Amino acid sequence: MSDNKNILFSGVGGQGILLASEITAYALLAVGFDVKKSEVHGMAQRGGSVTAQLRYGTKVYSPLIDPGCADIQMAFEMMEAVRYLPYLHQGSTVIVNTQQILPPSVATGQALYPENVLDELRSRAIEVIAVDAFTIARQAGEVRTANVALVGALSVHLPVDEQVFQDIIESRVPERFRAENMAAFTAGRHAGRRQER
Repeated sequence: MSDNKNILFSGVGGQGILLASEITAYALLAVGFDVKKSEVHGMAQRGGSVTAQLRYGTKVYSPLIDPGCADIQMAFEMMEAVRYLPYLHQGSTVIVNTQQILPPSVATGQALYPENVLDELRSRAIEVIAVDAFTIARQAGEVRTANVALVGALSVHLPVDEQVFQDIIESRVPERFRAENMAAFTAGRHAGRRQER
């Protein structure tokens, strides 16, 4: 039986998904895991779907996650959490940003944004952790730190010490944005602790 674990990052272009997956990968590498990562940019520059797949364990041979095998999904937008439900299994954890980014069909009035997305997620046999990463980022002083707030929420569910994540953030984020990113990460960790279902 493989001891590998699988993390699926999903969102839309411009949300900082690739940086979030990089920080996570480097933190896992720093504590001795073998890590493989794959990215799909899609129509990232036009607000299209973006994913990153990350697998870690003693020995990982492929970065790709099979449907039904994601242990954690980190969804940067609520509808993106629903889009990738086929990748989850009973017992998966979904860390979902409560921000709504309207797809073009909704923005142009051709479709409606579904109501009760979080309720739909919670009706499944998965653990749902809702994080208002946009508000956390705004309170940290930089709205572009929402991705790092979500990394903070994810970090409490990984076998990596908080200080390791902080060291990686310090090395990967430009100095002029470092304080805000650290604040967002810390607040995200607090928000990411397991919530009552």
